[in-house]
Amino acid sequence: MASAEAKAHLFVVFGATGDLFQRKLLPSLYRLATQKKLPVGSRILGVARHPLDDATFRANAVKSLLAESAGTEGDLRAFCDSTLFYHALTDETATGFGALRGRLETLEKEQGLAGDRLFYLALPLDGFAPTIQGLGEAGLHASPGWTRVVVEKPFGRDLASAQQLNGLLRKYFEESQIFRIDHYLGKETVQNLLVFRFANMFVESLWNRDRIAQVEITVAERLGVEGRVHYYDESGALRDMVQNHVTQILTLVAMEPPATRDADSIRNEKVKVLQSIAAIRPDDVVRGQYTRGERDGQPVRGYREEPDVANDSTTETFVAIRLKVDNWRWHGIPFFLRTGKALPAKSSRVILTFKAPAVSFFQEEGEYDANPDRMTILIQPDEGFELAFEVKVPGREIRVQTERMRFHYADVFGDLPDGYETLLVDVMLGDPTLFVRADEVEGSWKLYGSILANPPPVAFYAANTWGPVEAKKLAEEWGHRWDRS
Repeated sequence: MASAEAKAHLFVVFGATGDLFQRKLLPSLYRLATQKKLPVGSRILGVARHPLDDATFRANAVKSLLAESAGTEGDLRAFCDSTLFYHALTDETATGFGALRGRLETLEKEQGLAGDRLFYLALPLDGFAPTIQGLGEAGLHASPGWTRVVVEKPFGRDLASAQQLNGLLRKYFEESQIFRIDHYLGKETVQNLLVFRFANMFVESLWNRDRIAQVEITVAERLGVEGRVHYYDESGALRDMVQNHVTQILTLVAMEPPATRDADSIRNEKVKVLQSIAAIRPDDVVRGQYTRGERDGQPVRGYREEPDVANDSTTETFVAIRLKVDNWRWHGIPFFLRTGKALPAKSSRVILTFKAPAVSFFQEEGEYDANPDRMTILIQPDEGFELAFEVKVPGREIRVQTERMRFHYADVFGDLPDGYETLLVDVMLGDPTLFVRADEVEGSWKLYGSILANPPPVAFYAANTWGPVEAKKLAEEWGHRWDRS
């Protein structure tokens, strides 16, 4: 049960000299502090292998915050000097973690903290297991107050490794202490799927196989791999995006109304969706990789031309999947999932296409074809909703035109908080609703296990195009055409 108000605690970040902490977590924590959402008196202890002292760590943090335009230099220095500390974990044996425990206890005593601790593993996958074991063996899985551990993605590489990691976590921590984070679940528009669906009767009455013809989920990225080659070439789009981000959106779109608003009721319904998905066959999947292309008159290098990528790499930068959710609500309705890098636009959206009227006099002579109504949930950018419907163009002749009703969050609420800000507040409160439970992450890996074990061959697409032609055919075989907006 989450507390009504977060209390001052020690926020311990493993991987504190890495990109995730410097570019995402640190700016989010600073913004929370300025908004008075970081409990007064909380302290942040960065942990990494580099032999730094507190002063150097704070100076580097100020530079990182300035690079992210987080605030004025004076305010940033004041925050860092009062809040940030550093511990060099150069020895990752029991001795090293014992020394870390001593530093935590000393810091809590000096800063007047009650012993509430939050451990954030901002580490690569291979750093999770030794860190979890080190915490457990040093007795840091328990404390005078509450103890919580946040594990970043990727949570495993497949079902077996995810099960192994879950087993190690459960050896030392209760499930209520474990927060598997997916920053997509912190986005306001992803969360609002629950409100949009279940607080609006007209929406829920349409959200089923009787009214909807098909569902498309697209997470498109305009950039290539940029500086993430070493991680990405070992993971690919299926592990990096589909197994977590895309599947999380899928479960929220397809889930049944939870009995209550508590975390387990919501997560139970998400797990049921995963259990209802029919087995995905190899011919239901297209894997793609971008080649050299052009954008705005400038050349864009192909994936195999990226530094440190082998010239025969078969890592996918694009995935398209078609599947069906075999439950009462969605039986027979196709779902189309798509994600990729080096596409023409950055866009995350869900498109629900409604069925055509059973009888339409606009199509009697074939010249007044009406487009099917569509509901689009815009996750990013331009967060909001759109409803496309048909209207008559003024004039004597009957001519039909598609128009849209739009709602955009920025028009009403201004800038939205970063996903990490939302999730950091939740973990401080002990609210697990937006975090992934053990059976959910394992269910997701199980769903794609056969594809990971025997991946289809890679098809190629030019950078700045919408993926390989094989993806177009994949959708058309089930009567769908991908959205290009």
